[in-house]
Amino acid sequence: MTSFVSIGDKTKLASAVSSALSPRRTAMLSALVAGVLAAPQASYAQADASAQLEEVVVTGYRNSLARAADVKRNASGVVDAISAQDIGVFPDTNLAESLQRITGVSIDRSRGEGSKVTVRGFGPAFNLVTLNGRQMPTHDGDNRSFDFADIASEGIAGVQVYKTGDASVATGGIGATINIQTTRPLDAPGLKSVMTLKAVHDTSTTSGDDLTPELSGIYSNTFADDTIGVAISGSYQKRDNGVNTATVGDYNNFAGTVDQDWGAGTAQWGGLPRDDNQINRPADSDIYAVPQSIGYELAEFSRERLNGQLTVQWRPTDNVTTTVDYTYSEVDYERTFSNYSGWFNFGGVQSEYSDGPIASPLVYTEFGVAPDFAMAAGRDGVKTENNSLGFNVDWQVTDRLTVEFDAHSSEAQSGASGNNGTASQLAIASFTRDRTSGIFGGDLPILNLGLSGPLDPNDLIVTGSVFDNKATKMEIQQVAANATFDLNDTSAINFGVQLSEVDNRSQFSNVQRDTWGGTTQPGDIADLVTPASAAGAFDQISNGDDPRRQSDFFVFDIDELAARTEALGATQSTGGDCGTGLCPSSTFTTDRITNEESTALYVQIDLDRELGAIPVNIKAGIRYEETDVESLALVPTYTSVVQQSDNEFSAIQAVDASGAAIQDFTRLTGSYDYLLPNLDIKFDLTDNVVARISYSESITRPGYRDIQGGLTIEQLIRVSGGNGNRGNPNLLPFESQNIDLSLEYYFGDADYASVGYYSKDVENFIGTSIVQDEVLFANLIHPATGAPVTFDVTVPVNQEDASIDGWEFAVQKAFGDSGFGVIANATVVDSDVAYDNLSLESQFVLTGLSDSANLVGFYENDKFQVRLAYNWRDDFYNGIAGAAAGTPGPVNFESFGQWDLSARYHVSDNLTVFVEGLNITEETVRTYGRSELQVIQAYQTGARYNFGVRYAF
Repeated sequence: MTSFVSIGDKTKLASAVSSALSPRRTAMLSALVAGVLAAPQASYAQADASAQLEEVVVTGYRNSLARAADVKRNASGVVDAISAQDIGVFPDTNLAESLQRITGVSIDRSRGEGSKVTVRGFGPAFNLVTLNGRQMPTHDGDNRSFDFADIASEGIAGVQVYKTGDASVATGGIGATINIQTTRPLDAPGLKSVMTLKAVHDTSTTSGDDLTPELSGIYSNTFADDTIGVAISGSYQKRDNGVNTATVGDYNNFAGTVDQDWGAGTAQWGGLPRDDNQINRPADSDIYAVPQSIGYELAEFSRERLNGQLTVQWRPTDNVTTTVDYTYSEVDYERTFSNYSGWFNFGGVQSEYSDGPIASPLVYTEFGVAPDFAMAAGRDGVKTENNSLGFNVDWQVTDRLTVEFDAHSSEAQSGASGNNGTASQLAIASFTRDRTSGIFGGDLPILNLGLSGPLDPNDLIVTGSVFDNKATKMEIQQVAANATFDLNDTSAINFGVQLSEVDNRSQFSNVQRDTWGGTTQPGDIADLVTPASAAGAFDQISNGDDPRRQSDFFVFDIDELAARTEALGATQSTGGDCGTGLCPSSTFTTDRITNEESTALYVQIDLDRELGAIPVNIKAGIRYEETDVESLALVPTYTSVVQQSDNEFSAIQAVDASGAAIQDFTRLTGSYDYLLPNLDIKFDLTDNVVARISYSESITRPGYRDIQGGLTIEQLIRVSGGNGNRGNPNLLPFESQNIDLSLEYYFGDADYASVGYYSKDVENFIGTSIVQDEVLFANLIHPATGAPVTFDVTVPVNQEDASIDGWEFAVQKAFGDSGFGVIANATVVDSDVAYDNLSLESQFVLTGLSDSANLVGFYENDKFQVRLAYNWRDDFYNGIAGAAAGTPGPVNFESFGQWDLSARYHVSDNLTVFVEGLNITEETVRTYGRSELQVIQAYQTGARYNFGVRYAF
C-alpha cells in the first residue's frame, strides 16, 4: 500500500525532527526541509511508491533484477532487494549467499555455507532480521544474530535490505534491517506448482555419502474468484561435508624484555632465553608472540534440514484481506571428529624470529618439557527448531483510511542431538614426545615432533575429557496496529503502535575430567585404536604437503573408548548423568533468563512536492521506544568463608541432603527509552537520475550474555576481599546517528549505476568496569575482619564510541537483447578505531569491518541461463584470542574470495535442469594474529555442487 503524508503545521514537524538531531546537522537539514515544504505541490500522478514493496511475479533472471531495481528506485531511503526469478526459484540455494551479492553486505560462513551477515561493517548482532515485517527469534542464546542457513530459499519471494531508518520498522538494526518475504497466493492469482529434486555433491567429505538428496516443492492456488488463496511449500535437505582445520592455540604476547633461564631458577612463562639457541631474538622494544599449541582436526558433519511454510489468505470484500501464515524449520546436525596436537610449556626453547617491532616465531622448538602426544575424538550434535505463526488483517476502511492489524508468536530453540551433548571430547596420549617444533610463516602451521620411538598402540592411555551441554530458547510475542490516512491527493500520515515481549533462556553445563596425566595403563586400549594419517588432509593449502608435518596418529570411537574406560574403573569422576564423568549433564549449572517488554509508538509523514521543476518526495517520522528488562541467572549459594592460609580464604557452597550443590536465581532489572527520528528526501533530478539525503537514529540492543542477571564469585578470597563477575541489565543499547547521501542513474529496465556515502556515529559500545558489591553475599562474613566480604565485581558498562563511514558503488547492466549482463559493486569502509599491534594494553576495536566487492556475469535466453559470480571480502578484525600467559592478541580474518557458478537449461516450458557450483576453485580460509606470519587457524571446506531438475505443473 502506497503512503503519502502531509502535516497541518509544517513548522512543528521541522522543529520536532530538528530537536532530535545533533546540533551540527540541524541547520543544514532544517533549511532544506523548510525550502521543500514551502515549494508548490506536485500532482498525485508524481507520487512515488516509497512504502510499497509488493512485487509482481515474473520469470527470468533479468526480470528479477528489474524488479529489485524498481524497489531500490521507488524507495524513499536506501533499500536494496533480491527478487525470486519465479515462484520457488530464488537466485541462490542459501539466503545469506544471495545477500552477499548486495552492496555493503558480507557474510560469515559456517562449514562452508553462508550463515550470518555483516552490513556496512556491522556484524550479525547489529542487524535486525524480520520475516514478513516481524522480528524473528534466534537460537544462539547469547546474542541476537539470525542464522540464514536455517531457512531454505524455495518458499522465499524476496528479500529487502533497509539501510536507512524508518519509524514504522522495529528497532534493532544499526547495520540494516533485513526483511524476508514469503509467498502470498493472492499477490499472484492462479495455480502455480513447482517440484525440485537435487543431488548434492560435497567434495570435502571423506566418510559421508558422495551424493545426498534435496527435495522441495511449492503449491499456490486461488479459489472463489480469487478471494481465497493457499500457498504451501516444503523442503528437505541432507548434506554431508568435512572441515579440516589446523589451529595454533592462543598466542601469548610479551615484550622482548621477558627472559627465561631455567637453570638459574628465573623461568617465566613465555620468556625467551638470551643464548645462542635463539636466532634473531626479539629486541627489548619488540612485541613478540609464543604459541601455546599446534593441532589438527578432521571433522565430518551430517546435516538434515526440514522447512515448511503454509499461507492462507481470504479477501471477503475488495477492502479487506486476512492472512494466516506458519513457518517451520528444523536443522539437525551431527559432528564426528578426530584430532591430535602438541602443547608447548615454555622450557628448553630454541627459536627463530622475524624482525620486529612485531616479532613472529618462524621456528619455535622445545626439548624435554612435556612428553605427551595428545589425540582425541568426539561425536556430538545440535538440533535447532524455529516456528512462527502470524495473523494479519488489512482493511481499507474508507477511500482515505487504511488500517492494519498484525500479530505473531515465534519461537527458536536448540539443544543436544545425540547422547554426547552439544560438544564432546575424550583424549588419549602417548608419552613419547621428546621434542616439539612449530614451523610458521606459511599458510599452514607445521607441527613437527621428535618421538622416542614409532607410534605404538600399546603406549596409549586414556587421559582427560570434556562433555558440554547447551540448550536455548527464545520466544517473541508481538502485536502491531498501523494506520494510513490520506490527507489529500499528495499527502498522508502513517501512525501505529507495537507491543513486543521477548523471552530468552540459555542453559549450559560442563562435565570435565582434568586427568590429562592419564587414568589407564599402557595396553588397556590397544585393541580400540586404529592407525590413521592426515598427510593429504590439507591438500588445498599451499604448504599442506610439507613433509615435516606430523601426520601419523590414532583414531578411535568415543563411545567404545568411554565404555572401556568405565569398565576398567578408571574414570576418577562422578560427574554427568552417567555418574562417571564420561557423558554430559542435563543439570544445567549456568541458566540465564531474560525478559524484555517493549512499547513503541510512531508517526510518519510521506508527501510529494516540487523544488522548482524537480519532483521531491519527503518521508519524515519519529519513533518512541520504551523497554523494560528483567534478567535472572542461576548462581551458587554460599554459606560461609573459611581460612585456607595466611591470606587465602574460600567461600563454602551450600549443599542439600544428598550433597548436591545448592543454587538459586538472582534478579536484576533495567529500563530505557529512546526517541528515534528519521528523514528521507528523494529528488527526481531527471527522468533517470535520483538523488537522496537521509538522516536517522537507530539502536541495537546489547547481547544477552552482557545483560545476564547473575553474580558469580571466584573461590579465592583475600583479606582485602574477593573478585566476581556479573551482567548488567541496565546497559543502554548501542545508539547510532546515520547520514546517507546517494546518486543513482537508471538507464534501462534493469540497468542502473549508483554511488553512495554513509556515516554512522555510534555510542554506548560495551567495555568493563570494577564495582564494589557486597549485597548479594551479605551473609559471607570475613574471618579476618568480622565484616561482610567486599567483592570487586567486573561489570559490562557503556563506555566506548566509534565513527564509521564508507562509500558504496554499484553498476547493473544488461547488454541490450544479447542476453549478456553484468553486476558489479564495491564497498569501502573506514573507522576511527583500529587495533594497535604495538600495544599490549586492552583495546576497543570494531569487529567485522572490511571492504568488499562483487562481480556477477550472466547470460540468458529462452532456453539457457548461466551465471558466474565472484565475492570478495578484505581482511577484517574479529576479536581477541585469550592466552594462558602474557597478553591476548587480535584475530584477523585474511581476505577471501569465492567463485560460484550456476547454469539452467529449459528443456520445455515445464521442465528445467540445472547445475550449481559453490567455491568451485576450492578457496581456503586463514586467520592470523598481530602479523600475517602468526597464523592462528587455516581450514579447507572444498567445493560443493548441486545437480537438479525442476518441474512446473
